[in-house]
Amino acid sequence: MDIHSRPVLTYRWIVFLLAAGYCIYQIFNASYAHFGGPFRFLTIWALFISFYAASRMLALSERRITRTHQVTAMTASVLNVMVCYLYWKLWFTNPDLVNNDGPVVWHQEYYLHALGPALQIIDALFIGRVFTRTWRAALPLTGIIAAYVAWSELVVQRLSDSSAGSVTSGLPYPFLNSMELAERLGFYGLNAAVAIGLLVVFGLIGLALRHGR
Repeated sequence: MDIHSRPVLTYRWIVFLLAAGYCIYQIFNASYAHFGGPFRFLTIWALFISFYAASRMLALSERRITRTHQVTAMTASVLNVMVCYLYWKLWFTNPDLVNNDGPVVWHQEYYLHALGPALQIIDALFIGRVFTRTWRAALPLTGIIAAYVAWSELVVQRLSDSSAGSVTSGLPYPFLNSMELAERLGFYGLNAAVAIGLLVVFGLIGLALRHGR
């Protein structure tokens, strides 16, 4: 698919404007009652990374840059899928496990945890076809996850008192506050492994799509 064609340009403008709009929405409408505001949550990290990836894909289609930013797009896509998996898995168990600030506005919930990630993945797989040499995205992906864990455990937990759990308080997601440190580290490690596994799966799908041309 020609990434400079009008349909692709239109699609990438839509993806970019939606991501930009929700970034602005978060900055000005999210709760700052607790330290870190919306940036306590991995979902919002994924949103801003998605915005950056969308801006690079659009710039590439408009011939404003030459760098392909494949690693950026791969990282954003995998992080979004991981966020969706974790969110809906916990939400269907009990919405209170993830919604520390109360119910999420419906359009925001479905954009952040369904539509936005889907738009990114469609571009990465079928338009940009970025999933080549996927090993290049493993370190950035792991680095983002490690940075978020450090932010949550070493900064947010120490400077916030919400929410409270049976073990600790201050961690962004309520269920984490009812887990011992060893359990939390195991949880983080497992989900980092899931992210790398997703990267491998997307790499295989990308390979199949290239061979199916």
